[in-house]
Amino acid sequence: DIIPQPLLDQYLSMTDPARAQTVDTEIAKHCAYSLPGVALTLGRQNWHCLKDTYETLASDVQWKVRRTLAFSIHELAVILGDQLTAADLVPIFNGFLKDLDEVRIGVLKHLYDFLKLLHADKRREYLYQLQEFVVTDNSRNWRFRYELAEQLILILELYNPNDVYDYLRHIALTLCSDKVSEVRWISFKLVVAILRKFYANNASALGLNFINELVVRFRHCSKWVGRQAFAFICQVGMFSLCISVCTLN
Repeated sequence: DIIPQPLLDQYLSMTDPARAQTVDTEIAKHCAYSLPGVALTLGRQNWHCLKDTYETLASDVQWKVRRTLAFSIHELAVILGDQLTAADLVPIFNGFLKDLDEVRIGVLKHLYDFLKLLHADKRREYLYQLQEFVVTDNSRNWRFRYELAEQLILILELYNPNDVYDYLRHIALTLCSDKVSEVRWISFKLVVAILRKFYANNASALGLNFINELVVRFRHCSKWVGRQAFAFICQVGMFSLCISVCTLN
């Protein structure tokens, strides 16, 4: 009753490989791009009409098609709600996490937006996989690691201090030693955000342990770049503290 059935049938037929050969080689990509809009129009109660098409697109041999879906999966999750997301989108999301970097960057750019929609127990499962984003197909793809650090700053609010200390702290320390200065700089902000997380949640013991680790790893580093990293972390921390004080006053 929402849209004419022939129009919906025409849209669903866009995943037919024969059409890609005879009509337009990019037709599957156009279908993937439009899918969130079609899902919004139909409503979550009619998701069953699109589910098979979405799964077909998610396994398309063209990485551009999968990349398009990866960039919009968080929007589709909002449309479908938590139950359908857990049942139908999480498996697709997990597949994208192991895909090419060109596809993985799509889920990485909106990692926080997707994870915050999941239940806490399901969200916690991804703590083990976040460190996989540090490794890329091309080590020169430093923007990938930069994006990871930016997303982690947001993701901190989704996990308790113990989980942050056990899992995210290691990633932050690794990124602080990155070969690219842009990655290191955003990682210093991540380290300060982690410290603020600890002290804001009365986890001062974890905060003190982390500070001691920073001192050992960077302050007493034999290389100047490590000692410089410690100075920058202190600089970012003091700037953040001044901003907080000014806000309070």
